[in-house]
Amino acid sequence: VQLQASGGGLVQAGGSLRLSCAASGSIVSINEMGWYRQAPGKQRDLVATITSGGVTNYQDSVKGRFTISRTNAKNTVYLRMNSLKPEDTAVYYCYVDDRLRCWWGQGTQVTVSS
Repeated sequence: VQLQASGGGLVQAGGSLRLSCAASGSIVSINEMGWYRQAPGKQRDLVATITSGGVTNYQDSVKGRFTISRTNAKNTVYLRMNSLKPEDTAVYYCYVDDRLRCWWGQGTQVTVSS
């Protein structure tokens, strides 16, 4: 299974970005999909998750600004990020799991300038 993430970049504070992550390969049924992020010198933290049934969960600091969604037919998860802040700067990693195993994408850099 391979995950290809895209959509990162440089944006000014208050701007928006949309991340995408497509899973390909031998995966029968994806359960949960989501995003983590890791800022320099910090641990990797959960940003948002979405189950196969569409139930979402967000880190408190992004609630109301970020929206996670998925297209099951395309095995793709998205993260719409609005009202970006400098503290959102990090490498964003997507993941998927099939209840037995977990796979990670390569990470995409998001940089928010003040």
